[in-house]
Formats: sequence, C-alpha cells, structure tokens
Amino acid sequence: MQQVIEDLSSGRYYRSGRLSQHLLWLACGAGVAGLLAFRALIALSPLVGVAAVLANPGLRQVVPRYWRNGAALRAVALVGFLVLSGLYTSQWATWRHELFRSLTWLAVPLAFTLAVPLSRRQRLTVGALFVLSVAGVGLTTMLQYLLNSTHANEAIRMGQNMQAVTGTFHIAFGIMLAQAFFWGLLLRRSPLAGRVLRGALLLAVVAIGLTLHVLAYRTGLLVLYAGLLAWAGRLLLRRNLVGGLLLLAGVALVPWLAYRTLNSVQQRVGATLHDVAQYTQGQDINEYSLAQRLAAVETAGAIIRENWLLGVGPADAYAAMLDQYSWRDFGLRPENRVNVHNQYLSTLVGGGVVGLALWLAVLLWPLAQPAARRNPYVVVFIFTQAVAMLVVDILSLQISLNLFVFGYGFVVVAAETAQLGPKQEPALP
Repeated sequence: MQQVIEDLSSGRYYRSGRLSQHLLWLACGAGVAGLLAFRALIALSPLVGVAAVLANPGLRQVVPRYWRNGAALRAVALVGFLVLSGLYTSQWATWRHELFRSLTWLAVPLAFTLAVPLSRRQRLTVGALFVLSVAGVGLTTMLQYLLNSTHANEAIRMGQNMQAVTGTFHIAFGIMLAQAFFWGLLLRRSPLAGRVLRGALLLAVVAIGLTLHVLAYRTGLLVLYAGLLAWAGRLLLRRNLVGGLLLLAGVALVPWLAYRTLNSVQQRVGATLHDVAQYTQGQDINEYSLAQRLAAVETAGAIIRENWLLGVGPADAYAAMLDQYSWRDFGLRPENRVNVHNQYLSTLVGGGVVGLALWLAVLLWPLAQPAARRNPYVVVFIFTQAVAMLVVDILSLQISLNLFVFGYGFVVVAAETAQLGPKQEPALP
C-alpha cells in the first residue's frame, strides 16, 4: 500500500504508462459488464477509454499511428458519411440522435489506438471474462426456462423468444453466445491460460452450446453452425480429412439430436416453417415475426431500386420504409410494419451503394492484410458478425451496435495497432 501511495504522489504511476493501461483495462471490463447487465456502463466505457488515451504519457509520440491505422480511419469514414447525409436528410431529430450514437465509432477505436495497449495477460483476462460471463448468464437463463418450460415452449411456438435473465435482447444475446463459443475455444489455446482456466473455458463452451440449443435462439444457432461449417471447410482445405469429416458429421448429427430430444427446438422449427408459409401463401402475417421480416425485405427492395446510389439517408431509412408500406402494407397493422432485419439491405436503403461500400470496407477490408488473415480472433469476429448481419440490422439496436464496436476495437483495431510498430509497454516503477 505504501508503494502505491508513493507511486501516485510522485507521478510515477502516470509516467510509467500503467495509469493509461489500467484505464483501458477498466474500460474493457465495463464494456463486458454493460453488454450483459449494467446498461449505464455501456455509455461510460468509451469515456474511460478516452481518459486512457489522455493518460498516456507518450501520447504525442503515438498520435501519428492513429492516422496510419486503417481500421480506425474506416470507422471515421462511416461517421463522416452520416455527417454528409445531413445535406439531404429530412429527419433532423433522428439524424442528430444517430450522430450522437455514432460517437462510439470514434471513441472506441481511438482508445485502442492511442492508449497504452493491454498486455497479453490483460487481454486474456478480458476475453475470459466475456466468455465465462456469457456462459453464466446463459446457464441462468436456461435454468429459468427449465423451471417453466411449458409456458416458454408455448411462447416459442408463437414465434417469441426468451430474453436473457439480465434483460439483454435475445438476438444480441444469441450472437454473444455464438461468439463466446468460438472465443472460448481460441482462448484455451493461449499459452498464458493455466489448467484451471482452460478447464473453465471448456465447461463454458459446452454450456454455451447447450444453452443455444435448449433456448432455440435462431440467430445464435445460425452463427454457430455457419462458423462450424467454415471451420470444417478450413480443416478439409488443409488436408485434415479426419478432423474435417468428424466436424461435418457433428454439424449434421447434433441438430438432428436436438430436434429429436428438445421440445423447444421442435417448436422453433415448426413455428419457423409455419411463419414462412404464412408469408408465401399470402395469409395474415400480423402475428408472425419472420413473415414480417420477409415483407420488410420486399419493401426495402422497392426503396433501394429508386435510391440506389446514396440511399434515402441513414436517418430517413425507417421513415422511407413506413412510406413504402403505405403503398403496400401486406395487411400489416401499423405497429407490425417492421424495419428490414438485414444490415446489408438496411445500409443500402439508408446509404445506397456508397454507404454499403463504406460498411463493407469497415467489415471486410482487414482481411486484405495477410497478418489479419492469420489472426484467428480477427477472422472469427468478422465471420460471425458478417453472418449475423444477414438476419440482423445491428446498427439499429444500441446493444448490438455496442457489441460490434467493442469487438471491432478490441480485436480488429488493436491487432492493426500492434502491426504499426513496437508495442508501448508501461515503464517499471
């Protein structure tokens, strides 16, 4: 304690860089907690990250690397496009709100570029915290389901989903579960992970897989099995025939077993097929979420054909959808005229081809770098998010936006920062 007091009073804690590093570490922990339970921490986490930048004693020396970090600059370009869209937006209140929300695109990459980087052990701690916390919330939610499975299965049959016990929206939570599954497998391979942590991560991976199937989260299962299929394909391309074929067999066998043994999965499959049939047969779709999403895709297509270059403006996208519904409403009541649940189509509606090109640059450009393609954490993050975006408009929900931006900063921006030069290590006291 005396040493800590002396370090603080003498300024050595700041000059060593440990203050900046520890603030960034705190921001990461707050981000994980905010995603799962404590919503206020979502707003505080980027602010603490900016404080970590300001606390970097070598800030002047590292500022140039921000302008060389392509991942950070592409995030700036995304915000810049939103600013320019103000020239033709008609929804000023929404535009100002979206501009405020987009500040996280600036703060988080800034923190992971200019603050003193986390050590490998600190990054392992943050990753393990995310995996174990997601698994814990998943198990608790599954227990809640088991205690009232009859009511829960009836809700699933009606196309509804069980929220996480912490209140996290089920779509975002399903994506978290799928990502934590793969993060857990990767973190177990870290040389810094001891036997206890590797065992805990393995149990978390098993628990997450079980939770996804028992709760029958469609988005989470889509991301999970898409990732497993991609992994199997990678093994086969590397001529690991035994591993690849075994994984493919598991990908085929586990869903079949889940369908045969889990009532929730049977109800979800039945509800999904009935949902789609309602849409294709032109029936009343007011009580069917998937059918409403299909109607939204058709509605978005009409808007895109008329505004293909710059879109209608990111802030005007939903207003344009509602206007298009007034021409063809699919028999939907006003409260059921939903936005399109596809990030790529949503971006085309709001930003046209130009906006989509910017978004794809943010998402996929890192894979143009050989170092990023060799980084399994970068590949897993990009792949899982790219798959989820097929069925989710992640930018429309604050929780899914924060999930993406935090992961983007922690994985993609930090990886590119590490490639820009010698890592800035805190000096010893």
